[in-house]
Amino acid sequence: MASSSPDEPPAKETPGAECPIYEEVICLDRAEQNQRLAVEELIKTEASYVHTIELCVCDIRVHLQQKQLPDIDLEGLFSNIDDVLCVSKRFLKGLEATVSQEPEQLLLISALFQEFKEEMESVYKVYCACYEQALLLVESYKKDPRLQQEIVETLNTTVPHTGASDLSFFLVMPVQRVTKYPLLLQKILENTSAGDNAYSALQSAASAMLEINANINEYKRRKEVATKYSKVEHLTLRERLGRLNKHSIAKKTTRLSRLFMHEAGIVPKTEDKEFDHLEEKFQFLASGVTELKENVTSYLNNLQVFLLSKPQECELEMEGSAQQYRRLAGMLHRTIFPEFRRRLDRLVYQPLCSLSETLKGPQQLIRKRLDKLLDYEEIEEKKSETGNVTYDEEATMNTYLAINTLLVSELPTFNQVAMQWLGQILRSLVALQRDLAKQVLQEAEIELAQLPHSHLPLPTFWKMVKDTFSQSGAQLNSFCQKFETVMPSPVVQPLSPAEERRVLSLVNKHGPEKLYQVTSNISGSRDLDLTLQRGQIVALLHEMDTKGNTNRWLVDAGGHRGYVLAGKLQPYHLVQNQKPRMQMLAPDAGAERRRHSYTLPETTRPQALITPPAFQVVAGYAFTARSPHEVSLQAGQPLTVLEPHDKKGSKEWSLVEVNRQRGYVPSSYLMMVPTQELGGWSLPAWSLPTQQT
Repeated sequence: MASSSPDEPPAKETPGAECPIYEEVICLDRAEQNQRLAVEELIKTEASYVHTIELCVCDIRVHLQQKQLPDIDLEGLFSNIDDVLCVSKRFLKGLEATVSQEPEQLLLISALFQEFKEEMESVYKVYCACYEQALLLVESYKKDPRLQQEIVETLNTTVPHTGASDLSFFLVMPVQRVTKYPLLLQKILENTSAGDNAYSALQSAASAMLEINANINEYKRRKEVATKYSKVEHLTLRERLGRLNKHSIAKKTTRLSRLFMHEAGIVPKTEDKEFDHLEEKFQFLASGVTELKENVTSYLNNLQVFLLSKPQECELEMEGSAQQYRRLAGMLHRTIFPEFRRRLDRLVYQPLCSLSETLKGPQQLIRKRLDKLLDYEEIEEKKSETGNVTYDEEATMNTYLAINTLLVSELPTFNQVAMQWLGQILRSLVALQRDLAKQVLQEAEIELAQLPHSHLPLPTFWKMVKDTFSQSGAQLNSFCQKFETVMPSPVVQPLSPAEERRVLSLVNKHGPEKLYQVTSNISGSRDLDLTLQRGQIVALLHEMDTKGNTNRWLVDAGGHRGYVLAGKLQPYHLVQNQKPRMQMLAPDAGAERRRHSYTLPETTRPQALITPPAFQVVAGYAFTARSPHEVSLQAGQPLTVLEPHDKKGSKEWSLVEVNRQRGYVPSSYLMMVPTQELGGWSLPAWSLPTQQT
């Protein structure tokens, strides 16, 4: 009994000891089963998701494309869903390959998520950022009964089993799928023992998917900020003024003062070498596109003007080759050049305009970045002083960081794509020019083969051309000499009384040697330019403008002073008519003799009588120059007024020349005094101004 009693208690305790072990085994089996179910759910839902996306791409979108509805933006609706489908199909193939490798399946699934992390983020962030815009398009199509009917018909035809009534049922699936990956991995992880060798790998995969979703949300926020500030608004002046308020004025003033301090070196600029390098490339690209667009526009306009001429319809005095020339010119003007212009517009100009429009968004965003950078620096300075910022100031700082990060991350790709786009445009331009040259050469060779001299050796042909030109030149010279001999002398045209008084005023002020006549109409297009008519007489004041340009002369038109092109002036001198007090203008001997009929016959031309000015401008008071731009005067000192105003147009200062020095003096210090009148010229009776202007 004593020996048996110790053995009995263990026999009684055996069922009680096996019960926790049994329950643990049951729990392990249940967790393993749940784990297996979670893995199956991951694979099956991925297969269903890929199948739905394939329906969306291969059936729905293709059906809508076949309808050719111009009001439906398929690219805006489906975005980069092709890239999403491509990555998802490869990912599904990898998941299905893990089924046959049961012991290592969890490790393979974790490694697969890590392998596709970057690709998933790159495709899903673009799709999710464009998803809101796609929903707006869907809502706009619902308001159009015709478009909505076409979309519903497409859905009923391609995917009737889904019961979907609009496209949003399919468009939301990629957004839902990328957010479900962390949940599926977390479900697998919950049913995996912490001691399992795949536990840490699953944790890393779940963290990677959470990081992808966080990055997608951040990218979406940056895109929203960029979309807000990259819009190019065309506002009138009234609309711009209507947006001004106390807050906006204060903000713009702060930015402007900050910018001035940057330029003056008072405060340092925030340097971002990476962005500066990218911006430099972008601005160089933008300026090149703008210049190329202007040149192509000018090329198209000149080509259109060229096509308006029809030389093949003119009567040409050409010996033997007129018929060939008419055929060649007709072919060029009717077929080759019009077709070239159409192709140039379609293949070069229109893509160039599209590229130029595409550049406006980034240009606007770069300008906004500078504004936000100035705000950011101001808030950073305040934060360093006070230690805290307001909620709005924190939002402003985040806006700058979002814009800067987005530009730094996307400008390299944008610059590369834009350069490829521009390169393709240039290649198209070169190909069009080559085709044009080839077509013209082919047509020209056909016509040249029918010319009488087409079979001559090249040296003989060029000798014949030179001899022909020499003979034609001799004939032209003989004709000009004969023309000068037989043509009568031009008839003198008297000046009108008003014109005579104006010319006399110019002579009295500046002398007859300063007179010039306008050879063609002049339309002033720049500041201080004059608009003059052909034949009008002016007086030369200075043979260059204030910037030293000798092609623009300062002249006095008898009341108004300003600049004109020197090439449109020719010198004139005065002659005296037989009638008393009636003066004529004649071209200078060195100018074109018969361009205007103002000269008298050589035998009756008397010597011109030159008179000094009737009034002289002198300094009424002494003046001491205070800067290099001014000149000193002595009271009573004679001087010449070059401009009755300064560079800004103010008449308080006048540009004068005294003792071969030029500079500005106060206009109120100048006065006019009469001089002794000599014989030979008599001044008409009209009142002169009391002050030179």
